[in-house]
Amino acid sequence: MTPLHWKLVVDSRDAATLADFWAAALGYAVEDPSVLVDRLLAAGQLPPEAVTEHGGRRTFRGYAAVRHPDDPFDEVSGIGKGRRLLFQDVPEPKTVKNRLHLDVHAEPGGRDALVARLEALGATRVREFDEGPVGHWWVLRDPEGNEFCAT
Repeated sequence: MTPLHWKLVVDSRDAATLADFWAAALGYAVEDPSVLVDRLLAAGQLPPEAVTEHGGRRTFRGYAAVRHPDDPFDEVSGIGKGRRLLFQDVPEPKTVKNRLHLDVHAEPGGRDALVARLEALGATRVREFDEGPVGHWWVLRDPEGNEFCAT
């Protein structure tokens, strides 16, 4: 069987802002769909109300994505062809604990610096776990309350 191509989709209140946080947290690049948006607008295939501007460029309202900077991407759409996270706005707020989360790994001995950097970007500490030889990590929340771990 050929491995499947996938992306992780995260529901959000403000996709573009959350994408900015995760791009900074992971060292990823925010995808730039402005060339595609402009082409679709010019061809009449996208209504103007489906477009917004963020970071000085046109993008799809309610959607934003980040990709690993070393992975290939489509030059026209800006869509990554490898490791990526897609954020999509939804009307309902987050109400319960995540059933899926990211673990962000620090270099050996760098967990405290990683947690401090993530907090400076807008993350909030929730709880520290020290399981000895099993691991030592912090549970944090991103700016919209999604839990993740820094280890």
